[in-house]
Amino acid sequence: MACFIFGAGDFHGLQAIPREGDYIIAADGGWRWCQRVGVTPHLLLGDFDSLEQVPSFSNILRVPVEKDDTDMMLAIKEGLRRGQREFHIYGGLGGVRGDHTIANLQALLYLASHEARGWLYGSGEVYTAIRDSSITFPARPEGTLSVFCFGADAEGVTIRGGQYEVEDAVLTSDFPLGVSNHFIGAPITVSVRSGSLLIGLLQK
Repeated sequence: MACFIFGAGDFHGLQAIPREGDYIIAADGGWRWCQRVGVTPHLLLGDFDSLEQVPSFSNILRVPVEKDDTDMMLAIKEGLRRGQREFHIYGGLGGVRGDHTIANLQALLYLASHEARGWLYGSGEVYTAIRDSSITFPARPEGTLSVFCFGADAEGVTIRGGQYEVEDAVLTSDFPLGVSNHFIGAPITVSVRSGSLLIGLLQK
């Protein structure tokens, strides 16, 4: 099972499709994207500052405008509370709020810190994050993979299977050394011994 969350940012269609048994949350303006693709969420939550009016829906969690968590983070916490460990997040990039894009990238690390995996989808791109662990991406004939330090220095960074390989490297937050690696028809494995990495995949 997986948790699908739809936010109010830019939406470019579904890359991963909800299946029976998955839990679907519309976070405020993400309700529009659910309607566009014909997906009925199990829960609609938010302060509803992104919708002109509160939809007529049977399962709504309305929250205050002034709060510590964004609507997206509340949706993520709700998914974790329900035992979900795989998250597919749409409408979390772009839009009119660049600060929310950054917040949603940080939310990927929040998920990694809670032993969960988040995937944040954009236009031909997807982001995820790892902490003190590794991840393997299936082989592709082409495509770009970028790896960024996310927080304190990331030590013991190893990348195998890409055009550029590194072994036991250190990545820092003030220099984008890991940007624009390339798939060459083999799986790419990224690991970090100590620290956190934000990983972005582009189709080309």
